[in-house]
Amino acid sequence: MKINGHEVEVGNLDQVYFPDAGITKGDLIDYYRRIAPVMLPHLQGRPISMQRYPRGIEEYGFYQKEVSEHFPEWIDRADVYVKEDDATQPQVVVNNAATLVYLADQGVITLHTWLSRADALDRPDRLIFDLDPPVGDFETVRFAARVLRDVLGSLGLVPFVMTTGSKGLHVTVPIDREQDFDAVRAFARDLAEWLASRHPDRFTTEIRKNKREGRLFLDYLRNAYGSHSVAPYSVRALPGAPIATPLDWHELDDGRLHSQTYHLGNIFRRLGQKSDPWQGIDEHTRPLSEARKRLDEQL
Repeated sequence: MKINGHEVEVGNLDQVYFPDAGITKGDLIDYYRRIAPVMLPHLQGRPISMQRYPRGIEEYGFYQKEVSEHFPEWIDRADVYVKEDDATQPQVVVNNAATLVYLADQGVITLHTWLSRADALDRPDRLIFDLDPPVGDFETVRFAARVLRDVLGSLGLVPFVMTTGSKGLHVTVPIDREQDFDAVRAFARDLAEWLASRHPDRFTTEIRKNKREGRLFLDYLRNAYGSHSVAPYSVRALPGAPIATPLDWHELDDGRLHSQTYHLGNIFRRLGQKSDPWQGIDEHTRPLSEARKRLDEQL
């Protein structure tokens, strides 16, 4: 395939990746080729972690961060400092459709992105809360997302919401890059603890699962150097090929909504009826320092 002026070799297109739905490797490649114009703005400039299943989701899968030696030179890279190894390693940065197609051919089903960009890896431009349902209670996830929306808005920030394609929702906030990860994580932790104190029967910040007592964990832990979150419009390695899908806030009012509502079979019908709800997300970047001051006044 010739994409963006690059020759991308693809093979074994009939190999079944999602046996329950009969979705093949060729279908996955075609999806990432078609979704590229919508997905790329959420990937560009960010190192990724690749979740690979070269034989399909029912076989062995693994995560990969470092660029393989056989990856073509035209794939963009970022030199990432790995604290555990006290060394740098090259990681993929997806800046074009050809890279998406190449990765799909390599069995990459899901892409997970940094919360910062390659030119300032220690300065995040995203703040995130990961909301998974306690005991499958998606209504509590919707409630938590709305509470976060209202509180973050009152602090002067502009939150966005997305199904993860797995269990729950992500609430993501575009922020300026003036703060390091420690400051961003501290803000997210303090906000989560404050909300848990206001809703002690529904929310918790208890990390140990056996201490949560059926409450939703307001997970702020992804706000850390080297951590990742699933990229918007990534396919998940789960039956039915569900997709992490950005939403408009009013869509939470639909009682039929769940984390896997959108999948390979219906995502383009959705995008044919409405544009990407996260289009132009960076236009809503706000300074976290101002939000920090407002939060401190509430604590």
